[in-house]
Amino acid sequence: MGSATKNVKEGAVVAVLLGLSFCHMLNDMLQSLILAIYPLLKESFHLDFGQIGLITLVFQMTASLLQPLIGHYTDKNPKPYALAVGMGFTLTGLLLLASASSFPAVLLAAAMVGMGSSIFHPESSRIARLASGGQHGFAQSFFQVGGNLGTSIGPLLAAFIIVPRGQGSIAWFSLAALLAMIVLANIGGWYKRQHITGKTRAKEVTHSTLSRRKIILSIAILIILIFSKMFYLSSINSYYMFYLINKFHISLQSAQIHLFIFLGAVAAGTLAGGPIGDRIGRKYVIWGSILGVLPFTLALPYADLFWTGVLSAIIGVILASAFSAILVYATELVPGRVGMIAGLFFGLAFGMAGIGAAVLGKLADVTSIDTVYHICSFLPLIGLLTGFLPNVEKRRHE
Repeated sequence: MGSATKNVKEGAVVAVLLGLSFCHMLNDMLQSLILAIYPLLKESFHLDFGQIGLITLVFQMTASLLQPLIGHYTDKNPKPYALAVGMGFTLTGLLLLASASSFPAVLLAAAMVGMGSSIFHPESSRIARLASGGQHGFAQSFFQVGGNLGTSIGPLLAAFIIVPRGQGSIAWFSLAALLAMIVLANIGGWYKRQHITGKTRAKEVTHSTLSRRKIILSIAILIILIFSKMFYLSSINSYYMFYLINKFHISLQSAQIHLFIFLGAVAAGTLAGGPIGDRIGRKYVIWGSILGVLPFTLALPYADLFWTGVLSAIIGVILASAFSAILVYATELVPGRVGMIAGLFFGLAFGMAGIGAAVLGKLADVTSIDTVYHICSFLPLIGLLTGFLPNVEKRRHE
């Protein structure tokens, strides 16, 4: 009887992780549609690169400013059905984007989708950790890889559905948001039954063995590393298609397929980063990811089309492996504050990406897209700061 009960519980936990990853795929697929239709929006509304960057800034900043606040609030006041409500904001944003007839309407739609993300990421991270069975890196990677898969699928859907049929076809994707709301409502029911405000939450809370000063310094270093990672990824996510079209004179659909390959590589790196961190230590994964990508970023601006595709895929795999490791490392620095830490780092990731897109867009207008990639190729040097991080896993074992 006990074994049967255990199997039922384990089955429920696996279903929760699968459901979270699936909904993360849908959530980030819907978000990536905004990035993927930038060339369409640029032509329809006669936008410059600065305005393209502003769309990303509005979307990312809406998410980044709200995420830590929502995470902090729900650490103390869990809201099981917040995930379904957040997806409702995304659904509303998609419908508005499909019918937008002006640039301010596009910005409002991007803000609504950003608000959906601000609720989804900290709450999903908390539930993924609750369902991890102690394998926090694996659970976080498994949850995040759904988002990466969704982000990689978005450009393909944009290339074969939205580009041929026009802006109004975005409305069909609201059905995906509705499906996600149904799944998340069921996950919310499971979450509610765990009595997170009582016994389960109490078990999660431990005390850090590091001084307050060391924790603050370590968090600051992780924030700088996120800056390095997200600024570089912004150069790919927002401007890779323009870079390929401008330098190699390929078609829009061909450029979107190249973006899909890069984002698929990001998904593979994300899935690998967490389990490797569980096995060898998260600090080593952060070292290898941020600093290890440097030779490939330095070579990218000088490569032909074939090697640009190969190098961008390698960069995606290596660079993406860091985020799961950074997030789990940060939650171990500040135990018991999963929602706030997840919200802070997801928020920072979105915020840095938004700022990066806006800054790099202006830089591209003033100079060129090629110049942007030359400057960004040196960003991974910031990974040298990883050497100042304490060995959290070693201290915990001791």
